[in-house]
Amino acid sequence: MELVGRFLQIPDRSCFLLGPRGTGKSTWLRDRLPDALYLDLLEPALHRSLSARPERLRELLAGSPAKRTVVIDEIQRVPELLTVIHAILEEPSPPRFVLTGSSARKLRRGGVDLLGGRAVHRTMHPFMAAELPEFDLDRALRIGLLPLVMDAADPADVLDAYASLYLDEEVRAEGLTRNIGAFTRFLEAISFSHGGQLNVSAVARECEVERKVVAGYVGILEDLLLAFRLPVFRKRAKRATVTHEKIYLFDAGVFRSLRPKGPLDRPEEIDGQALEGLVAQHLRAWAAYSRHDVELFYWRTRAGAEVDFVVHGESGLQAFEVKNHRKVHATDLRALRAFRDDYPEAEAAVLYRGSERLRLDDIWCLPIEDFLRRTMPERGLLAWF
Repeated sequence: MELVGRFLQIPDRSCFLLGPRGTGKSTWLRDRLPDALYLDLLEPALHRSLSARPERLRELLAGSPAKRTVVIDEIQRVPELLTVIHAILEEPSPPRFVLTGSSARKLRRGGVDLLGGRAVHRTMHPFMAAELPEFDLDRALRIGLLPLVMDAADPADVLDAYASLYLDEEVRAEGLTRNIGAFTRFLEAISFSHGGQLNVSAVARECEVERKVVAGYVGILEDLLLAFRLPVFRKRAKRATVTHEKIYLFDAGVFRSLRPKGPLDRPEEIDGQALEGLVAQHLRAWAAYSRHDVELFYWRTRAGAEVDFVVHGESGLQAFEVKNHRKVHATDLRALRAFRDDYPEAEAAVLYRGSERLRLDDIWCLPIEDFLRRTMPERGLLAWF
C-alpha cells in the first residue's frame, strides 16, 4: 500500500503520540519528519542501554546537535526517560520531542513524569474512510481499517496473530496477568459485549473468574488501547437512564478476529456489531482529530429507548442510530424521536445500508458508506447536507 495521508496533525511543540500497534505511527512519522533523530525502544540494544542509564539520552542528543526534533518510539518501555526529557525541556532552546506509545499502562501509573504539561497528547487511530483513496465498506467490516492489516498479503493471518502479539509482548512480558489462559477466555467473552453494555459480573461468570479479575482485564484492554468505553449521556436528563457504560473493541477487524463463531450464531448479528463498531471508531477518530472540544456518549433510558451514539461539544449536539439493513423502517426512528423530545436542539440521523438519502420527521436517513466517506475532522458531522 502506498503511504496514505492522515488527518492527524503533528503539534509544533513536544507531544505524546499514542495509538495501538499497527496504526502506522512510526511509518507516518518517518514520512512527515524525515530529518528527525529516531530512537526505537523496540531495538533490544538501545532498550538495554537506555534502561540501564536513561541519562545516556543526553549523549545521543549531543551526538546529533543539528536534529531539532527527536522521535522516541514506544516510550512506555523506558518511562524513566521522561524525567531526563523533562529536564531537557526546562533548558534554553530544547528540541521538540515526539514520544510514541502503544500502551498507556506505565504512563498512567503514579510517579511517572508526564512532563508537567510541557507535552500535549495526541492519538492515532485506524484509518478513517475519508483518508483512503478507495474505501470498501464490506471489506472494512471483514478486516477492519488497521494499516498493518490492510497492507498485508493475507489480512486474515495478520488479524489472527494480532491478539497473540499483545498477549506475548505486552501481557505476558510485562506480567499484567498470571493467568494467560483466563485472559484469552476473557478476550473471547468480551467480544460478545462489543457495542453492548458492559456487565462485568456477567463476563466474570462466563470466564469462571472473580469479578475483580475481569475488571482488571478490562483495564488492561484500555491501557493497551484495544478497547474503549462510552458513558451514558445524562446532561439535562429528563428521563431515568441506565448506568452501565458500553464497550467497544477499537477496530472492527480485531473484533471479528476475537469473536467466536458457531452454528448458533447469526451472521447478521455479528455484521451488525461490526458495523456499529466501525461507526464508533470513526466518530472517536473524528473527535480526536477535530479541533473542536467534543465528547462521545450513548443514550439509553430505563424504559429501553436507546440511541447508539450522542456527540456533544462545541460542534453542537448530534444523535446517531446505526441499522444494518437496506431500508429504513418506522421503528428505526422511535429512539431518535424520544431523544429529540428531550433535546429538541439535537440533529439526528439514522445510518443504514441503503443507497437513498432521506429526510423523515426532521431526521436524516443516510447511507452509511456515504456518511463514513464524508466524515472529516475539518467539518461538522452533518455539515455537508
